[in-house]
Amino acid sequence: MYINSERFRRISREGGWIFFGQLMAVCGSLVGIRILTELLSPVAYGELALGLTIAAIVNQIILGPLGGGIIRFYSPSIEQQDFWGYWNAVKTMVLSATGIILILVVISVAGLVFAGQVQWITLTVGAFVFAILNGYCANLGGVQMAARQRSIVAIHQGMDPFLRSGLAAILILWLGMTSSVAMIGYAFAALILFGSQLYFFRRIIVNVHDKNFSKTKRDWQNEIWSFSWPIGIFGIFTWMQLASDRWSLQLFSTTQEVGKYVVLYQLGYYPILLITGMVMQLLLPILYQRAGDATNSLRKRDATKLSWQLVWATLGMTMLMGLAAFVMHKWIFQVLVAQEFRSASYLLPWMILAGGVFAAGQALASNLQAQLKTRDMMAAKIITALFGVAFNIIGAYWYGMTGIVCAWLIFSMIYFLWMVVLVYDGRIKEHEIRSTL
Repeated sequence: MYINSERFRRISREGGWIFFGQLMAVCGSLVGIRILTELLSPVAYGELALGLTIAAIVNQIILGPLGGGIIRFYSPSIEQQDFWGYWNAVKTMVLSATGIILILVVISVAGLVFAGQVQWITLTVGAFVFAILNGYCANLGGVQMAARQRSIVAIHQGMDPFLRSGLAAILILWLGMTSSVAMIGYAFAALILFGSQLYFFRRIIVNVHDKNFSKTKRDWQNEIWSFSWPIGIFGIFTWMQLASDRWSLQLFSTTQEVGKYVVLYQLGYYPILLITGMVMQLLLPILYQRAGDATNSLRKRDATKLSWQLVWATLGMTMLMGLAAFVMHKWIFQVLVAQEFRSASYLLPWMILAGGVFAAGQALASNLQAQLKTRDMMAAKIITALFGVAFNIIGAYWYGMTGIVCAWLIFSMIYFLWMVVLVYDGRIKEHEIRSTL
């Protein structure tokens, strides 16, 4: 009973910090939307959104997948008492990834000059710088999360949107109301956040300095790479799907329409991912600890049960938020965004539904990652992403912003159902293996 009460208190304390961090992040995001939509026109806001798709490619293909492997193998490195071997591998891989990104910067700038689109260079370079620094922050935060330093992670998550929108607003008022200036503000915010996270990261180093040194070494670099590369491969297609909504609208409509759509996305799709991310931030280290090295069937079943509980909670929350948005969408847009962006409010409930269904699929995907089955997800991730790209193009061509929202809803449903199939297929295979033993 004592052990259970201690565990409950620890989880409650960690959950409190996570709730605080995510609540501040949500508030900061909403404040940022209001500030930036007042300072930037829909066209400039749309340009900023298009620039952020460049940052998204770094997250989806390079630093993001690597960060997933970094988080996944922190606990095994502690169990194996080889943190320093793990950490040296992490630093080597992050530096290599940074070199690849810098090459992409050079190629992108050369391509813009060759195409005669020099007006996009500042925005593009700023987006890459922001992506690198933001990726560093995410990876440090991931290790801190895996080490269950919830307060540090929560404080920085809460700071992020306030710092980003605040610096962007200051620079916009000082240098001009353009998307490039806003992106520079984002990059400065990421730099400050990274410096702060690096300072507090020393606590992990101090905690493991004496007790986590082992003569038995594992090839952590190879293990992280084996875990991460499938995520990077399907991340290419995931990025295509994430970027195709904005670029399809840009192609078949106007940049002003892109700006309005991004506000809809930020108020509908993004918040529910943020809320479920709050829960996953609490449960992911627990999920990985329960699964261990994914060789024990009992531990894997325990992890699967936990992920399904999250799925049902996510779907229930989605329905409640969707109904609330159906009734209050006009008021929500009136309070949170400038007048020029409010015509898209009627689509908010459907955007929330799409985000919630996708978040439920992500909960099941986390279970597959905990069981080291990232390769099993490749076909599902790639094919559903390609469907998503096609749906976005068709939707934008025929129905504009409404078509994009419908495309997101269809994509999310297909993705969720495929994750359900993969999880059940894995359970069936394990049962067959146990039956033959």
